[in-house]
Amino acid sequence: MSGAVQTGWPSSAGPATPAPARPWRRRLLAATAAWAALLALLTWMSVRNDPPTVREQRTLGQAGPVVDRAVGELSRAAGAAGLLELSPARVASGCRVTPFADGARLRREVGVLAPTGTERAVLVGIAERLPASWRAEVGPGLDGPELHADAGEFVAVEGLPTVDGRVRLIVDTGCRPVGTGYTAAPTTAAGAEAAALTAALGALGRSSDAVPELVTAPCPGGGMARTARSAGGPGPAPSTDALAPLAGEAPLLDKPPVYAYRTGPVTVLAELSPDATRLAATVGCPG
Repeated sequence: MSGAVQTGWPSSAGPATPAPARPWRRRLLAATAAWAALLALLTWMSVRNDPPTVREQRTLGQAGPVVDRAVGELSRAAGAAGLLELSPARVASGCRVTPFADGARLRREVGVLAPTGTERAVLVGIAERLPASWRAEVGPGLDGPELHADAGEFVAVEGLPTVDGRVRLIVDTGCRPVGTGYTAAPTTAAGAEAAALTAALGALGRSSDAVPELVTAPCPGGGMARTARSAGGPGPAPSTDALAPLAGEAPLLDKPPVYAYRTGPVTVLAELSPDATRLAATVGCPG
């Protein structure tokens, strides 16, 4: 009988003892973990301390004046007869600038008259009157012509039709660190827009006792564009017929529930629906 070990049978010596972990593997794992921690620390310090180089590192506080000036430029480019209203600033928090930092975005809007069928012509006219450095262009979009421009400091401008005789110009910072936060420019004393708003409220049988919200933007050549706004709660929607005498029977826009007219240097915009009655009276920038 041969003494050779048969193939496939376990060795009588039992399983082999695992080789001990080599020290260099432990050192490699420790070095990798340390490098990852150092990289995370350097990224966090860069976000907090490095000078701005991209949009995400310029704070909302730094962008606020750029946005306000852009609204003034858009007001001038829209023209006194085309400007309908300035909307107040909206700050939306909760976005992420980096995995290590929260942020917020600032948006302001400008409403402009654009009767149906003229949207592209209106946007092209605005683009031509904007500063050359904005590189404003008008091209096709999903719902009609769109304007795109760069107001500087990574602040974007977009113009979109609203399909009700208006276009909406949007100034947007994108998500960025909050910094000192956005502070609206001090409001100036109310002028002709406040008187026009009071007259519209009276024609609609609404109280004018409440102090209207005043929204402003600096004009490029000095002075301020101003919108006085008033909003009522839900209830029966008043008829735009009540505003016809103030419009001189020649409204700028009559597409219920939206109605707009001009009185002296002021454009009055009314949105009359069962959900809310909203009025805005605006004086723009000189062209």
